[in-house]
Amino acid sequence: MKTTMTEQEKNRSSSYPELIDKDLTQTLAHLHHFFSDTPDLIIRKLHIKQTGEQAILTYLDGLTDKTSINQDVLRPLQFEAGSGIAGSELIITIGNIVPKSIWPQIEMSIFNGNSMLFVEGRTEAYSLDTRGWPQRAIEDPQLEPSLKGAHQGFLETGEQNIALIRRYIPNRELKIKRLTVGQRGHTLVSILYLEDVVNPLLLQRLEERINQINVDVIINTGELAEFIEDNPFSLFPQFISTERPDAAASQILQGRCVVVVDRSPSVLVAPVTFMSFFQSIDDYSMRWSIATFLRLLRISAFFIAVFLPAIYISIISYHYEIIPLKLLHTLGDSRGQVPFPPFVEAVLMEITLEMLREAGVRLPAPVGQTVGIVGGIVIGQAVVQAGLISNVMVIVVSFTAISSFILPNYDMVAAVRLLRFMLMALAAMFGFVGVIIGFMIMIGHLISLQSLGSPYGSPLAPVRYADWKDTLVRIPLWLMNKRPLSTTPLQYKRQGIPNKKEETE
Repeated sequence: MKTTMTEQEKNRSSSYPELIDKDLTQTLAHLHHFFSDTPDLIIRKLHIKQTGEQAILTYLDGLTDKTSINQDVLRPLQFEAGSGIAGSELIITIGNIVPKSIWPQIEMSIFNGNSMLFVEGRTEAYSLDTRGWPQRAIEDPQLEPSLKGAHQGFLETGEQNIALIRRYIPNRELKIKRLTVGQRGHTLVSILYLEDVVNPLLLQRLEERINQINVDVIINTGELAEFIEDNPFSLFPQFISTERPDAAASQILQGRCVVVVDRSPSVLVAPVTFMSFFQSIDDYSMRWSIATFLRLLRISAFFIAVFLPAIYISIISYHYEIIPLKLLHTLGDSRGQVPFPPFVEAVLMEITLEMLREAGVRLPAPVGQTVGIVGGIVIGQAVVQAGLISNVMVIVVSFTAISSFILPNYDMVAAVRLLRFMLMALAAMFGFVGVIIGFMIMIGHLISLQSLGSPYGSPLAPVRYADWKDTLVRIPLWLMNKRPLSTTPLQYKRQGIPNKKEETE
């Protein structure tokens, strides 16, 4: 990868001796100079029993496994006569030993959690894989719970996340491209794909966009997605962020790429379509008829969450003549004491709902649930009794909130929340005409949007009937023997899926 260095790093790198020194005294001086004000750097002087050579072992406390260092490095070198250094090869019980001779590489290796062994008289140091930073155990995904799927979620370690995906695709065609992003943090970014399936142009485009990123450090996948997406001003997410290894593996098998960012508990999937955000991993673990019903329910919930408040405002403000007479009397009685127009009424309720939602997320789980339930009931009842909000508006906002909770992807839910306010404003100004204008703008935007150069509206726009088998409906799995055309795969036919009709005949 081609990188550019900051002025501070240029000045700092200019003080590096390009190669390490054979003299351990000079090496020790360089370590104290490069790692000044680094109290967690451990420097251990030792004597190799077999060869009689002096050595220095250095590592960062907290990023290494102390048991591995004591048992696999210090004990063999200091106390076992049959271990030590033979020629240029280390004979110790560490799985991965990489020689390093350039100081910038040595510094990066130490910050990655490895131990560095410097030996008197040698121009190479040895990077020992003793990484052991703090990490949590594998848990259920928090944002993507599943009823019948696996109960494993990604962690904050890129290598373990790759291992979780490999368990689902134990195939030599699963390839990994590793890139480094960031001038200070040097975040490791891995692209996973099936070499005989993925379109090389998609892979090249993704790799080029990641290589063009010039920042200090990438903290999580959300930052990476913002740097590489096609339209950064769109409300709609252009990549799927998932915490589930089984979902990531399923996307790879369809011809997509998965981007694993080290230190992030989620991965990116690219390219994606608008309909991909209505699919759940549970859809493929249950009967196709039930999965189809749930998928249609999610699509209906999307339109309800986006358009219901706007339609209510339009009817009450401009088109009340379409309301049946009895219902009109009920609405009139409900709104008789309300001092605000429908738009202000809806905005107040929606903002209150968003505040309760954020409060429930930020507070501890038991307290957050209490605030969401008690706050919603108390505030809703209080504002109705005070005559500030009508009963019907409370019902509309509540139904809208429930519809948004049905959507399986959090990023799409966030987009729906903002779209709702825009359509409410158009409805307040132009009635049904404003709602129709907003709908047309949204459809036009979805058609023009792209995800990594692929049409975002596929298979609806452009129309690709072959992909409809897994879009609005989910047909039986034994009939889904083709990969999505939106990914432009090299192998369009899926391998290993039997033809049910031929078997029955």
